[in-house]
Amino acid sequence: MPIHRAQLNIARARAPLDDPLLADFVAQIDAVNAAADAHEGFVWRLQDADGNAMSIRAFDDPAMLVNLSVWTSVEALRDYIYGTDHLAVMRRRNAWFERMDGPHLVLWWIPAGHTPTLEEAKARLDHLAAHGPTAAAFTWRQVYAPPAERAKATPATR
Repeated sequence: MPIHRAQLNIARARAPLDDPLLADFVAQIDAVNAAADAHEGFVWRLQDADGNAMSIRAFDDPAMLVNLSVWTSVEALRDYIYGTDHLAVMRRRNAWFERMDGPHLVLWWIPAGHTPTLEEAKARLDHLAAHGPTAAAFTWRQVYAPPAERAKATPATR
């Protein structure tokens, strides 16, 4: 069965979305999302009626923004993040978002065709915070192979 990679990243905005501090970030959202949608390996992303996820509140904190998406592979997502104009936006994140105390990004494998829910994504983020990177919830620093590849690997290479 084909497998895809889901990702959740969260960020706490330094100001409300209509504040001038975030104007440049907000102005780039549509272009960044359109680039993701068109990128090879993109499968799905969480979005509201406006085509982004800016109004979706997954946490009690109204300043917390979420990005949840699905990609065919870790490599496809990595190429989008680091190989497109998205990188320039990401480099300015400290101007728009507060530093997070816990994990702000989690990656995990899902069966192709599965659409992850916010509850599922938050549970993966909580798992990462409680247990560190595992095959169930990992980060860019320690990427785990898809389950079928891990099952074929010897115990020393899992």
